[in-house]
Amino acid sequence: LFTMSSDYSDDDMPLARTNGQLSASTVRKTEDDAMDGRKVKPKPNPVSIRNGPVDTDASPQANGNGKRKSRSSTNHINYKDGSESEDGRLAKRHKKVVADDSDDEVLSKRKGKLPPAANETSIADDSDDDQPLNAKLASKKKAIEKNAEKEAKAIRASESKSKKPTPKKPVKDESDDDIPLAGAKGRKRPSNGVNGKSKTNGVKKEDSDSDLPIRKKVKTSASTSTSKSKAKAEKPTPAKKAPAKKAKKEVSEEPGDGEDDEEAEYRWWDAPKKEDDSIKWTTLEHNGVLFPPEYEPLPKNVRLVYDGTPVNLHVEAEEIATFFGSMLNSTHNVENPTFQKNFFHDFKEVIDRTGGATDRQGNKVPIKDFAKLDFKAIFEYYHAKNEAKKARPAAEKKAEKAERDKAEAPYMFCKWDGRKEKVGNFRVEPPGLFRGRGEHPKTGKVKKRVMPEQITINIGKDAIVPPPPKGHKWKAIQHDNKATWLAMWQENINGSYKYVMLGATSAVKGQSDFKKFEKARELKKHIARIRKDYTKDLKAESMADRQRATAVYLIDKFALRAGNEKDAENEAETVGCCSLKYEHVTLREPNTVIFDFLGKDSIRFYDEVTVDRQVFKNLRVFKKPPKRSGDDIFDRLTTTQLNKHLSSYMQGLTAKVFRTYNASYTMSNLLRDLKVSNATMAEKIKLYNDCNREVAILCNHKRTVGASHEAQMEKLVDRIKGLKYQKWRNKQMLLDIDPKQKKRKGASFFELDPELDEAWILEHQLFLVEEQRVKIQKKFEKDNQKRQEDGEKPMPDKELKERLQVADELAKKFKKENKSKKIEAEGRGPTVEKIEGNIQKIEERIRTMELQAADRDGNKEVALGTSKINYIDPRLTVVFAKKFDVPIEKFFSKTLREKFNWAIKSVEDNDHWEF
Repeated sequence: LFTMSSDYSDDDMPLARTNGQLSASTVRKTEDDAMDGRKVKPKPNPVSIRNGPVDTDASPQANGNGKRKSRSSTNHINYKDGSESEDGRLAKRHKKVVADDSDDEVLSKRKGKLPPAANETSIADDSDDDQPLNAKLASKKKAIEKNAEKEAKAIRASESKSKKPTPKKPVKDESDDDIPLAGAKGRKRPSNGVNGKSKTNGVKKEDSDSDLPIRKKVKTSASTSTSKSKAKAEKPTPAKKAPAKKAKKEVSEEPGDGEDDEEAEYRWWDAPKKEDDSIKWTTLEHNGVLFPPEYEPLPKNVRLVYDGTPVNLHVEAEEIATFFGSMLNSTHNVENPTFQKNFFHDFKEVIDRTGGATDRQGNKVPIKDFAKLDFKAIFEYYHAKNEAKKARPAAEKKAEKAERDKAEAPYMFCKWDGRKEKVGNFRVEPPGLFRGRGEHPKTGKVKKRVMPEQITINIGKDAIVPPPPKGHKWKAIQHDNKATWLAMWQENINGSYKYVMLGATSAVKGQSDFKKFEKARELKKHIARIRKDYTKDLKAESMADRQRATAVYLIDKFALRAGNEKDAENEAETVGCCSLKYEHVTLREPNTVIFDFLGKDSIRFYDEVTVDRQVFKNLRVFKKPPKRSGDDIFDRLTTTQLNKHLSSYMQGLTAKVFRTYNASYTMSNLLRDLKVSNATMAEKIKLYNDCNREVAILCNHKRTVGASHEAQMEKLVDRIKGLKYQKWRNKQMLLDIDPKQKKRKGASFFELDPELDEAWILEHQLFLVEEQRVKIQKKFEKDNQKRQEDGEKPMPDKELKERLQVADELAKKFKKENKSKKIEAEGRGPTVEKIEGNIQKIEERIRTMELQAADRDGNKEVALGTSKINYIDPRLTVVFAKKFDVPIEKFFSKTLREKFNWAIKSVEDNDHWEF
């Protein structure tokens, strides 16, 4: 049997990283026993307390200041790891010389403002319990993990029983304990061994179906498609008999799709699997890329000013000056010293290269000091230009858009194997100033204009190569049918490559998403074994094994990203699990771990978690002296080694797959346990969003409360109060028609809601009158605009005054009602039945808006979109929508419906599909 061990022996272990302390190669049992001297009872399940300490009394604190910040608010946080990668081997990491950070240090004594307490940031809950939502989800997460373990064993047992013996060598039924780690796929395909060797890891070669025809593979594969789609996939493909006709009509190669429609839908999810998945296309045609417009020089009266003197610059240097001058309102960038330094360095280099700066008389003006530069005139010029652009008539804006759409049309689509596919980012990025995220070391540097000579075009051999702009040529033309990009170039800031790819709605992108979620579904079979093995290795004698097991635990339980090596000089200094430093982790007995570091996109990650006691002990060992600030915690582990180890369980398994699996599997369980019977549409939507919110919290998809949140909530509350006022007016109209209703329904039924005092009613009445005026005026302007477009004479102002009388009459009516304290019935032929129907409709609207308000307030600290778009299998959302008759539009925008068309169509006839 395949046994878990270190991916490298101690003999192969690189020496200690330069300027850093390396952990011992082994952990003695006595060290574990010594740390258990305190008789503490560990909590059985991981609990996460995000965005604040567990308590506020002199508790040990993590490193860093303030609450977790958004992308735009991380200026004053800087964690450097200075690490770099060399082909997956342990590379040297630069160590910061910082004061030693003791785990026993009291948080309140540390410098800086503490993050908010958990009870200040926890999401509102129906219970009056003060426990944060994160902790409340822990027991639910524990149950889901147990369910996953049972399901994994059931799947593997089922697969073992369903294997049919071959005539030559019958396959022996294997128990869960006997199944090789990498052999869970059985006869679907031969499993690759570690390092890509042809070793089968216990899977018999005779069981492989690699040599079977595609049609037979389809019949034997474990597919989630319906029987109808399977039958469709197994039909012979008529398109192969007449490929020329197919290409002409641009129809898909799908069996049975030979109708007369020129743009028949390509249902790739129903198509037989290709034998060679590395070949992405056979024919490819496109029109290249769209370049940004050329620079328009400033008018002669607008100049950059240096030390009080307006200066003339070469057009290339002037363009760079406008980059800075046009963004003076972005103080976050232009007031950043690093941004200023990098900009001035590049700006001065271009000035010197293009002949320098001169005054109006042609005298040289040496530009040496950034502080003496004045960009105010440039900013005012561009600001006035933008304001004038906004103030243009709608007809002019419409004409400009039509012209722009016409220019972009040839680049928006390509022909991919004869199908029309949408191109994603066909525009070449215009030149400007690099901003980066967080404290990027290169922020402010000049992004140079990309020229055709830098661009490589990828296109079919027989296709017409798109012509470059006049006077230019492409860098290269290639015909790589294993690549999915259409064009590529290298940018000058970080030296990274930019690619023009197909759009999110294309079949290629859809297949990529499909494979991602299918890989996460496959992890279901192996998750129980993985968790069992890493739990065992938490006590391994080998330090490398113990570090790896601890990292997998943290990635699995708390959705930490694996973390890659960084080039400190050229990249933003962010970290993940494998690249955590000594100062990023603080330990508090008996089993609380405090993480504080800059994660992806330079967003601060602050989280207090309760872990298994053995994990706590391991982290203490990993931080054992002489380690100090700047040293790596997982110094005997890299992301490459971690992913190599995970791939021994399942082909293609990486740390990233855990996030997708945990998000989708958790969502699947939460949706399955929902009580949706007799729920209204708004209630169903809120129930779904509640599940999405729990997944987002478990996956660390947090955000800071937006500055406009309170204003939005106040506006929403006012709208609810407005509906309550409308309901009260209708009740008064009911009394106007039939005064006996007061005796029948009771006086309390007609009382004014306590929230609606007299002052608010008067203010609301003024608002309703003004709202009516604005609507009338906008309608008048729209009608006049249409008449002008049709060549008709615009209506006179007299017409507007006549229309505005409706608002004046409403104001008079409110004034009369306030004086008489009586409300007359409105509408044509008002009756008791009609008014009671109106009241019922208003009550339903109130309930819906109250649910929306609660939902919005609950989402103020959680980013639902990230998990819904990237981590939750979209088929779960589609099945929920179909099962409970909720329009999919309530969950997916038009863009997302196009992106996830494969998910919507693939389960349209299967309401019982499960992740």
